[in-house]
Amino acid sequence: MDLSSLLHDLRLSSSPSEKPHPSPPLPPITELLSWLQKKLIGAADKPSESSSLIGQVAQLFKAADPDWLFSLAPDDQNSGWEELQVAYSSVISALIGCAALPLCENDSSSLSAEAYRSVPSQAAAVSSALTALLEHWDKGGRARGKVTKLVFIVAPPICVFSITHFQLQDQVWTSAASRTAARRLHEALLRAGGWTDSAHLLMGDRGILGGVLDLLQPQLTKDSWQRCEAMKLVFVWTLLQVTRPFLSPHLPLLLPPSLLLNDHYKPENCMLGVRCLHHIVLNTPAADLRQFNRAEVLYQALFKHLYTSEAAVIQLVLSCLLDLLLVLEKPPSSLGPSCSRRKPCRHDDVLRLVLTHMEAEHKVALRRVYVSALPLYVERMGVSVCRHLRRVERVVLGYLEVRDPPEETSRLKILEVLQRTTREAWPR
Repeated sequence: MDLSSLLHDLRLSSSPSEKPHPSPPLPPITELLSWLQKKLIGAADKPSESSSLIGQVAQLFKAADPDWLFSLAPDDQNSGWEELQVAYSSVISALIGCAALPLCENDSSSLSAEAYRSVPSQAAAVSSALTALLEHWDKGGRARGKVTKLVFIVAPPICVFSITHFQLQDQVWTSAASRTAARRLHEALLRAGGWTDSAHLLMGDRGILGGVLDLLQPQLTKDSWQRCEAMKLVFVWTLLQVTRPFLSPHLPLLLPPSLLLNDHYKPENCMLGVRCLHHIVLNTPAADLRQFNRAEVLYQALFKHLYTSEAAVIQLVLSCLLDLLLVLEKPPSSLGPSCSRRKPCRHDDVLRLVLTHMEAEHKVALRRVYVSALPLYVERMGVSVCRHLRRVERVVLGYLEVRDPPEETSRLKILEVLQRTTREAWPR
């Protein structure tokens, strides 16, 4: 089979103003797709050869008659439809494979920018080809019902591919052209499937969140997630699109990768993990978080970060802990006057450690992070802040004595701490 002659039969060489029509006899679409898959797989490691082939595939998708693109064998419609689904899924996977990101040799090394040199151009070409296919499907006419089913099947890999290249700006595997092409591909996918936006794509009546997570899961294990730099960012983007009540059913698949990121030694990975955990806490019912002791696991994973010296990490952790503590226990400020119920709790543990670190902290960035979070913790403690009055007094005096130009952020915030402490603990 010769793709060039097929393109000629489709009259691609004619005037652009003339509407192309396929000339019989044309090969069965499943046979052509199977042949294209083999050619694309064979050319995946040869950028120059695969670029030319991908361009021809894009021209084919633009010119072909939709009725031919969805033509089935007349003898067995059911098996023919399944064969067509498999054929399109395979050729789309082969196209995406032509722009696959190289993998690191192990989980402790990273690749140079040179290793990604051919990826942006390949990604842009693949995005254009897939966009042409989706836009042509959208004009399907009599085949519209088949298009809807087929789009739902191929949407997860196309979604993951487009996110990899359009959402992650300023990465070594993207360029301005590849990001623009990937964004157009994502928009074409939304139109083809009748989705309004990315959140609807994942969580709508025909949402593909399960399919996307099934694709990402093998690449997000403890031994593999660091080998491809893009996968963690695709996962984070996907998770942050999902809100309640759609997040809870997928919690077993979303929580482990988030904890892996949270536990990593690199601050940038740790921050991604904390953001994921905070999103999970905000969008999962408390009962589901307490099930299987998940909330306690999250608390321990976050609490240890309070011993770090990274201001950005601590800022995210203190904010997340403030919401997580409400899942684990009632806030001390909401308890009644009975002294027996006001026993020390996790709120006390967090506040005690924060105040201890504040006393000895001399870095301006960390001082600002601590003092910005402290008023909320004091208000949450209520009158129970009396258990920490000595430390609070020392911290207030220490932070008032040290200047923080030009806005005097630390001094203003510590005055707010003093005001709230006075309001909550006035009986003492």
